[in-house]
Amino acid sequence: MTAPLTPPPPPHERSAQDAWPPPASGPGANEPQAPGSQHAEYAGHGWYGQDGPGMKTEVREAAVISLAVALGGVLLGVLWWWLAPHVPLIGDVVEGNWVVYLKDTEGEQGVGVDGTFTLLGLGFGAVSALVVFLLRRRGGVPLVVGLAVGGLLGSLLAWRLGVWLGPAEDVIARARDAGRGVTFSAPLKLGAKGALLAWPLAALVLHLGLTALFGPRDPEPEFEHGHGHGPYEAPPAA
Repeated sequence: MTAPLTPPPPPHERSAQDAWPPPASGPGANEPQAPGSQHAEYAGHGWYGQDGPGMKTEVREAAVISLAVALGGVLLGVLWWWLAPHVPLIGDVVEGNWVVYLKDTEGEQGVGVDGTFTLLGLGFGAVSALVVFLLRRRGGVPLVVGLAVGGLLGSLLAWRLGVWLGPAEDVIARARDAGRGVTFSAPLKLGAKGALLAWPLAALVLHLGLTALFGPRDPEPEFEHGHGHGPYEAPPAA
């Protein structure tokens, strides 16, 4: 006689190894997961760096920094007017008309005026970049743009303020007041308009350099040693 065959297991029966996991218990267990919850869970485990402030906050901070840096142009204008060399002029009467010409045609006072403004602009750019970096180490495009715009506005303000503080621009009237053959100072004039870019360029380059060297670093994802799977792949089955 032959032994009866063992009947096959029911089609829906699952082994203990493949059993479904028990449902989660506790409050909110039956609530559906939001589509971004898995992303938030990974971000909480350090696979994504913490985001900086929002774009609106960065733009607002950049506007404040730009205004504060531009106000520094008042000090730059006063220093330029005080430190810049004076260009000597002399007046004379030719055929009944007053003419004004340089007393020293080979003098370098005009170059010194532009050089003084350029050196002051470089110094102000370095100071403003250092102060902004110390106040807010995390960089950003709005912050850098605000710093550069503030430096340019500060240079324009310093230029116009220095011209206003300097001697009057009507040299003929001043030559008449001084008298024939009497030396007087020329109006404060910026011959090389490229000097206006010294402040914003110095601030931009130095701030980017400080951010690259001493700025915060984004945390790198941590992976377990000995496993070749990525952060989204399931671990190998036992």
